[in-house]
Amino acid sequence: MTSLERLPRLAVVLDFGSASPMSVLASARALAEIVFLCDRDLPHVRPLFDELRTLAQVGDITGLTDDEILALPECVGLAGIVTFSESQIRRTAALADRLGLTFLDVHTAAAVTDKYTQRRILAESSVQHTECRIVRDLADLDPALDAVGLPAVLKPRHGAASARTCTVRSRQEAAGRYRAFTSPAAGGAGIDFVVEQLLAGDSSVAGADWADYVSVESMTSHGDIRHVEVTGKFPLAPPLRETGYVVPSTLSEDRREEVLTLTGSALAALGVRHGITHTEIKFTPDGPRIIEVNGRLGGYVADLVRRARGFDLVRAALTIALGRPCAPPPPTAYRRHVFQYFLTPPMDAVALRRLDGLDELGRVTGIRLVEIFAEPGAALDWRQGTLTYLGIVHGSASDHHEVRRLVDLVDRTLHIEYENSSDSPETETA
Repeated sequence: MTSLERLPRLAVVLDFGSASPMSVLASARALAEIVFLCDRDLPHVRPLFDELRTLAQVGDITGLTDDEILALPECVGLAGIVTFSESQIRRTAALADRLGLTFLDVHTAAAVTDKYTQRRILAESSVQHTECRIVRDLADLDPALDAVGLPAVLKPRHGAASARTCTVRSRQEAAGRYRAFTSPAAGGAGIDFVVEQLLAGDSSVAGADWADYVSVESMTSHGDIRHVEVTGKFPLAPPLRETGYVVPSTLSEDRREEVLTLTGSALAALGVRHGITHTEIKFTPDGPRIIEVNGRLGGYVADLVRRARGFDLVRAALTIALGRPCAPPPPTAYRRHVFQYFLTPPMDAVALRRLDGLDELGRVTGIRLVEIFAEPGAALDWRQGTLTYLGIVHGSASDHHEVRRLVDLVDRTLHIEYENSSDSPETETA
């Protein structure tokens, strides 16, 4: 491209998600001119709005219909549109459809953001049958449990980050959790939930020190599916909260191929033709099973893949949104084993009292960065899912054994004191 040619204009529908505005702008260099479409009524967008206008073009879509959004000067001549936010997938699909741009079509966008619809499509396509029922009020709960059986998983029909998600092992527990999740005080009033079959885990596949599930990061352009990464996981914290990721995973090549084959079948069944997807797969005694398919870049994985392999998944998402093909990195091109370890409070923690040991941890070889998001006094609520964490420890090592050693060292080095739900302090090394 010569200096006289303008870069194509690409809209990013903004909300809380897997890529920050700064990371989007960095990844878009020499590729596209970014236009952020911002709804100032969204809590995540509001504090960013004024600063964003000094960095890039911004279309203010607050309170606007799709017709009004498309009439904005910032939306004239767009060559692409994308979002990195779960909550904006359907809106982005509707806008892309109106503009004739490459993104998930409206039916696929509905399927990847609706856990019940997704289960139904995968069953009808003979990819996987998993019992799942909608729960709109307490009266629906017992019939749903009759169909699904116990133990089961209770979670919102729409959502991300394992918020308001848990296992239930009795009808009494299910009713109690449902009441707590849907109370107006918890912000859950009027939300549809699903009850679905709990998939039994097989811890032997990834290894005893690792979780019994992985995620697959894929990119699809014009129906051509290319898998970029299989991301390993640290064991879940109760009730179903993620505690971190590692790249590469610990899977054997045979297991990896099984996972990739299942993922490809699921993406095809759901009609994914464009974009980055994040598919979670559980290992069970009956083989790999799909937990869910997410129609956007997975949270945190872009940083892991970039550090481990030098491949920019954010840039890949932007490239595909422009309708261009994007080649994945060579399958064996790993620089290091990299990880992110989440500092996850116990379920009964309601506030952080004290967090010590950060300076000592920061001096450890292999620990690249310690991000802390919660200060002493911060309220904690496990119902927020993965986002209840206190912070993230970023590191790298030469192999998986060294990754585990560093994570164990994190647990020994940080000393955290909590206020628990019985209003008494709980101290633990975490």
